[in-house]
Amino acid sequence: MKITIAHSPDSDDAFMFYGLAKGGVPTGDLEVAHVLTDIETLNRHAHEGRHEVTALSFHAYPHVADKYALMPCGGSIGDGYGPLLVAREAFDPKWISETKVAVPGTLTSAYLALQLYAPGVKTIVVPFDRVLDEVREGRADVGLVIHEGQLTYGGQGLVKLLDLGAWWKDDTGLPLPLGGNAVRRDLGPEMMARLTRLVRETVKHSLAHRPQALEYAMSFARGMDPAVADRFVGMWVNDMTVEMGERGRKAVQLFLDRGAEAGVIPQRVAVDFVEA
Repeated sequence: MKITIAHSPDSDDAFMFYGLAKGGVPTGDLEVAHVLTDIETLNRHAHEGRHEVTALSFHAYPHVADKYALMPCGGSIGDGYGPLLVAREAFDPKWISETKVAVPGTLTSAYLALQLYAPGVKTIVVPFDRVLDEVREGRADVGLVIHEGQLTYGGQGLVKLLDLGAWWKDDTGLPLPLGGNAVRRDLGPEMMARLTRLVRETVKHSLAHRPQALEYAMSFARGMDPAVADRFVGMWVNDMTVEMGERGRKAVQLFLDRGAEAGVIPQRVAVDFVEA
């Protein structure tokens, strides 16, 4: 049976899936194909149920909950850190509602966090790797930064206004859930559980073979300095990626509940995690 696993072409996702991509995790009679594309595109593809297993933003989950269940592993969860708001010059972030913010997509969890912090803020959507340029070149006042831009914005002469992950933890005491992996429901409970175990095993394999996995991930690091890539991977692939636990599950549910209460998400959903 052929299974497609779709994820972003980022160094943290590449690190996470090293075990499967390079044969370190046995798949038995499953033929696993990897599809790499940006997270906003994956969020859109999930609407169609295109891939058996897909990375997606937790913000996108309520829109596809009829087709997918979430895995409790393979997630990117920031415990006290997360997407950044950056600008050319420092100012009090309470004024962000009066600015124009460049965002990397309206289904990203970063966008949901921004809307919870500054409801109704004016935004423009650009590819995630253009956000810093939009701010630096003056087409946006503020940038909502994800991926490696969280570590490299200073090199472009920009300053941090606010870490939305730190804000969320101060407000709730919980980590900020950003991206997860989901598995298609039509595969049935047994296969859903098997694929969940496979994703957990590839994360554990990568953490156990960190130097090799990091070397593989560097080919996806878009010219990032190896020390920066190492730090970036460490932020987003850790014990909570192996198993988010009750604290992580509670964070996902609260994040989406707050989004529904704010009207950013169309309706409340009870988050459904695969048990495996």
